Amino acid sequence: MSLDPSRLTIAAAAEALARRDFSSMELTEACLERIAATEPVLNAFITVAHEEARRDANAADVRREQGRTLSPLDGIPIALKDNIDTAGVRTTGASELFRDRIPPEDAEVARRLKNAGAILLGKLNLHEFAYGGSSTTTAYGTMHNPWGLDHVTGGSSGGPAVAVAADLCYASIGTDTAGSVRMPAAHCGIVGLKPTYGRVSTRGVMTLSWTLDHVGPMCKSVEDVALMMNIIAGYDDLDPTTADVPTVDYARALKLPTSKLQLGLPRKPFYDNLDPDVARAVDAAMDVLRRLTAGMSDVQLPATPNPGTIWGPEALVYHSKWIAESPEKYQPGTRRSLEGSMQAKATDYVIARRRVETLRREIKSVFANVDLLITPTMKTPPPKLGAPGAAGGGGNNNAAFDIFGLPTISVPCGFSALGLPIGLQISGAPFAESTVLALASAYEQATEWHVRKPSLAG
Repeated sequence: MSLDPSRLTIAAAAEALARRDFSSMELTEACLERIAATEPVLNAFITVAHEEARRDANAADVRREQGRTLSPLDGIPIALKDNIDTAGVRTTGASELFRDRIPPEDAEVARRLKNAGAILLGKLNLHEFAYGGSSTTTAYGTMHNPWGLDHVTGGSSGGPAVAVAADLCYASIGTDTAGSVRMPAAHCGIVGLKPTYGRVSTRGVMTLSWTLDHVGPMCKSVEDVALMMNIIAGYDDLDPTTADVPTVDYARALKLPTSKLQLGLPRKPFYDNLDPDVARAVDAAMDVLRRLTAGMSDVQLPATPNPGTIWGPEALVYHSKWIAESPEKYQPGTRRSLEGSMQAKATDYVIARRRVETLRREIKSVFANVDLLITPTMKTPPPKLGAPGAAGGGGNNNAAFDIFGLPTISVPCGFSALGLPIGLQISGAPFAESTVLALASAYEQATEWHVRKPSLAG
């Protein structure tokens, strides 16, 4: 095959491995070559694990020759956001504080992926400690959007989104507390899923907010998201935030019919003040969705508290020892946020925290008459670095779904006049990832936005 193997999806790469078109070592080397060529421009990686990746790729090739393939991810090179612990490979949180930190154990998601045979290429850059939406606050330099190098990637999972969009790895894992998987997925033109709260273990992931943190896959296609979910989803009895709810075969869920699905449109506030390019792209996406489903109707979602009232105090608790001992090792913006939380009122936190628990029950009633909710992922295309609103990523439409704890995916649905990606957000009832993925896949197959690739030119 003459095709550059790094351009393949997980599903296509797994088929190519099975046919012996490529070896895992060839997939790995192709990714390492692209990383070396683009890192000076994109700055997606903090650590590249050359030796470990080649060692594990060789082991995957040996297993395949022996007929012992572990999963569809066996021999597939991936990379992880650098707030996810990896045994023997440094995990920094994009902070000077943890520059030399090497965890002794894997996070649960890393363990599951390794046990499935996935190859770890390295650790990806992020907004420091996942505490922001621009991916410009990091001890390792700003990440650059491959669709426009002078535009933000979104955050905090900027590195994972850049790496997947630029074919530096086949997939990644990000974290999402207020949109940090979906925001960069939309801004970089890839697919990102925030699963139901408790569906994927957060054990071994640096905490921003125990109440709101989610872990999810970031991929080139909806099918790849499903393949990743088959590995990482499930109960972890050592993680008190996970839910003991049975998982399903998410890849099979892609074949579920969508013709009877009823869609809900929460107009307020998610459709307010949209950038004209976003409005046009989402309107066009609606036309496609109408052909794929039974109908649409407006719905009203309950009001949510300010998520910062929750994540601020919880982040401060996690960082209290280090911020007291070594404040100078934090980026100024992160330090200001943590120090500002020292003034938070306990009563405000308790009220907001109680409201989250109530909302996660109340939100189920919204799905009495609709199956899925449709919104733009972001209200604007990715803003220019340093522009007004860029610090927050630009028009965040995501945080409410972290409060509700609902499964929510962003899929590419168009491009702005400047050629910058736009995302469509599909949300389902608690633990209805299968329904979310089914419609996302049907929409993806009915359009071609996901097959476009950035030129990497500024």
